[in-house]
Amino acid sequence: MLYQLYETQRALLSPFAEFSNASAKLYTHPLLPFTHTPMAARVSAGMGLMHRLSKDYEKPEFNIRSVSIADIDVAVQEQVALAKPFCRLLRFKRFTDDSPMLSLMKDQPTVLVVAPLSGHHSTLLRETVRELLHDHKVYITDWTDARMVPADVGPFHLDDYVAYIQDFIRHIGPEVNVISVCQPTVPVLAAISLMASAGEPTPRTMTMMGGPIDARKAPTAVNNLAMKKDLEWFERNVIYRVPVNYPGKGRRVYPGFLQHTGFIAMNPSRHLKSHYDFFMNLMRGDDENADFHRSFYDEYNAVLDMPAEYYLDTIKTVFQDFSLVNGTWYVKDQQVRPQDIKTTALLTIEGELDDISGAGQTRAAHDLCSGVAAEQHFHYDVVGAGHYGIFSGRRWREKVYPEVRHFIAAHQPAALPTAATTAVDIAPTTVEPTALAAAAVTSPIVATSPIPAVPKTPIAAVASSPPRKAKSGAAAAVAVAAPVALPVVRKRTAKG
Repeated sequence: MLYQLYETQRALLSPFAEFSNASAKLYTHPLLPFTHTPMAARVSAGMGLMHRLSKDYEKPEFNIRSVSIADIDVAVQEQVALAKPFCRLLRFKRFTDDSPMLSLMKDQPTVLVVAPLSGHHSTLLRETVRELLHDHKVYITDWTDARMVPADVGPFHLDDYVAYIQDFIRHIGPEVNVISVCQPTVPVLAAISLMASAGEPTPRTMTMMGGPIDARKAPTAVNNLAMKKDLEWFERNVIYRVPVNYPGKGRRVYPGFLQHTGFIAMNPSRHLKSHYDFFMNLMRGDDENADFHRSFYDEYNAVLDMPAEYYLDTIKTVFQDFSLVNGTWYVKDQQVRPQDIKTTALLTIEGELDDISGAGQTRAAHDLCSGVAAEQHFHYDVVGAGHYGIFSGRRWREKVYPEVRHFIAAHQPAALPTAATTAVDIAPTTVEPTALAAAAVTSPIVATSPIPAVPKTPIAAVASSPPRKAKSGAAAAVAVAAPVALPVVRKRTAKG
């Protein structure tokens, strides 16, 4: 019933949202007399804010039309490489007429970015994709809003998520390098483990960023909620059926509006301040900061429904039974054995100030992947970065991406040159996980000391807070099972 009430409210607010938008323009148009009244700026700003608060937010676009590689603009076209009921595999195909550049791009590594299915759309990783396109062929998982999938398609479990990842890896080929961001670190590790156990070729590298591999380590408020409430509580309180006005009518889902409520509840005062600042920016005519606010909340407020089966499976498997780390996870009667992975290099990344995934949760993957040679374990701790900062914003561009780029390039069959960039190339340091303490490593890790877990709040979802300044880069949300890892680095000067 709650979903139906929400839809009724949305329908009632829709005309008011349009009226507010039209009124805001009415009081700012230079040719209309209303613009020249004493209260015009205040009325326009108020109506503009009401429009933002009452409008419906659709899924944003990636809007990546071109990238610059070695000072050459290269066209980018978004293509659907493989379509499934609950997900599309997108490829960002690059085009150029420059023959040397074409040869360079053909030799660059292939990357599969597994986006989280945790409340927001895959466009949350827009900046991740844009940076990767400078030096890689890029694919990304684009998860479908569950309310748009007809009920007769059937349920979607966590096991199905794992199977989807396996199909995507097989479609691209064993030369792929897999990057999982937040929640998918667990199912991606399971998918690659099962492929290794079956004797299939596995990806060249796997990079795991801020995911809950072992949610017992430094549990956050988000983890604690999932641990302290039983599964029946979640089923009774957060699972609803899709209303009749959507293709997926009748399907059981964890609604996106509940996820969004959890996001806002984590930092309500900061969101309130952000909207007040937006109102003042409109009053002052500060279009730059006002546009930044719009672009951030266009992404932040666009949420999707998750299939109920998948959501509940994630709560139980990842946060209650800890099935992956306990060795008790079976996917379609096959045990998940990360120790069977032998030939895939591993890089884990965590943010020092991550308030969603506790310190060490992602790094736990190293102990599980004991079959990977010691010299193929790497870990990077992003000093000063929160959860969102490890895959977007300045720290992603200047610190994390050079690390990821170097790691992937170092594990290709031949040392292929990458496009010249101005970023500092950072060589990853070898991790010395507990299980490998006796093994020799190429260089000792200089890990930063663990920080105390920052208290977090609600629902089994995860979100970041609104930006404080336009210059700081967008801060967005990531949900359900999404922890992060940490590295230590030694710098070397980039050549060419």
